[in-house]
Amino acid sequence: MKIMKILFKYTLDFIASLILIVLLSPILLLISFFIKYEDRESIFFTQLRNGVNGSKFFIIKFRTMIINADSYLDESGKPTIDRITRIGRILRWSSLDELPQLFNIIIGDMSFIGPRPTLISHWDRYTDEQKKRSRMRPGITGWAQVCGRNEIPWSDRIKLDIEYIENFSFWFDVVIFYKTIGVIFTRRGLVLDRNTSSVDDLNE
Repeated sequence: MKIMKILFKYTLDFIASLILIVLLSPILLLISFFIKYEDRESIFFTQLRNGVNGSKFFIIKFRTMIINADSYLDESGKPTIDRITRIGRILRWSSLDELPQLFNIIIGDMSFIGPRPTLISHWDRYTDEQKKRSRMRPGITGWAQVCGRNEIPWSDRIKLDIEYIENFSFWFDVVIFYKTIGVIFTRRGLVLDRNTSSVDDLNE
């Protein structure tokens, strides 16, 4: 029964993402224009992530950082300069940088709601228990995002993700959807750049 519910969820994801891409196409084009206009560099940011059962895929976002941003990190992974572009700051504050992930949903790599895609550098640091968070497609938003977003330790986010998977239901998704709207408007838990030292507690 749960498998049928998940398949129904993914079918709705596909249909909804197609509709949203059509409806939001003017906004997508406008954002693309402003990103290109600011520094004449690439519009999109892609990064290899882990998805269902550890499978790899490229997540797509609007680019919000300067080119070669990782070259401005110190040995501990902290940024040494402001790496966010002017349009990127607006996109991150509004979460509009996530919109291109609608294409990830159409491809079948992601869902609207689920655990956020796992960083490749984190996967091998997960315990077998923590890898349970990969049993469903990663989402644009999820239970961990509405319960603390970027301010809570990774181990706590993973526990929340597993809690979501183990208790998945249509109504749970509805709750997360409405909580996501509140998080976006209040910008609760938002960190514009990395906060690795304060939240990275994997394998401790």
